[in-house]
Amino acid sequence: MDLSGANGAEPVEVVRGFETIAHANAFARRYVRDSVDICRAPGMDAKAVMEVWGQFGLDAEVVGAEEQGWRSANELAAFAAARATDPEERNWRILDPRREEGEAEEEE
Repeated sequence: MDLSGANGAEPVEVVRGFETIAHANAFARRYVRDSVDICRAPGMDAKAVMEVWGQFGLDAEVVGAEEQGWRSANELAAFAAARATDPEERNWRILDPRREEGEAEEEE
């Protein structure tokens, strides 16, 4: 979900093709983690990070899995409080199922 409104009438992008709920959860978590850290500037406190993220960030949630689906509200405060220390925490691209589709098309 594009929180900035930059996508106009299409603020929500649906990503399909995850092999498991765990795969979808890991992608969503890393996607939001990366967005929060992109919104962070040196010297910002957690409240300021949340404000900027709420205006310009990208949110994600896993739907269709009820209790098992990841929601940003569960970890957002922790993300805002401290920058990710491991680059893998932000590497959502490696988990993106659309990446595999693009690779398959290139091989044809």
